Amino acid sequence: MDEAYGQSKSLRVWLEGHDRAHVVATRCNDYVVTTSMGRARVDELIASLPRRAWSRISAGPGAHGPREYRGARVPIRIFWRPGRGHWLTARRNMSTGELAYCVCYGPRKTRLMDLARIAGPRWAVEECFQQAKGQAGLDEYQVRDWRAWYAHVTLSMAAYAWLVVARTLTSPEQTAAVTT
Repeated sequence: MDEAYGQSKSLRVWLEGHDRAHVVATRCNDYVVTTSMGRARVDELIASLPRRAWSRISAGPGAHGPREYRGARVPIRIFWRPGRGHWLTARRNMSTGELAYCVCYGPRKTRLMDLARIAGPRWAVEECFQQAKGQAGLDEYQVRDWRAWYAHVTLSMAAYAWLVVARTLTSPEQTAAVTT
């Protein structure tokens, strides 16, 4: 089953059990436990927020300039560990209206802008995987078990890392720095 990291309840439980703060993406149709001891779909919970709950946030610099969004968060979960909190966040693209959701856990005083900043670098990781698919065959596997898949992914990512380093060392800027 293909699921976003945030939908993996076992991953979230493990992270919280080890008191690891996290901001993980989840799908609009995921369910979360609310503070009133109920369950709600992520998109419906966010849709119920008043307009004033949304504020302008920055997810940091992107490939095409600053990534500005409208963001909101709502507390989730019934019981919180002392000094910790659980939230569902939503980020709305200001030009397309597209929504992205994250399930978050961390220090109780964490602000929405902090959660957005933490979630922001995700695009660089996704871009790395896209490049590894095209340049190192990351998506060219036909395996039948987990160990074979793991070996393929590990070798593909090692090959991609080597290509990136080799490209960096042969760039004109690097050559100029070495010769001066």
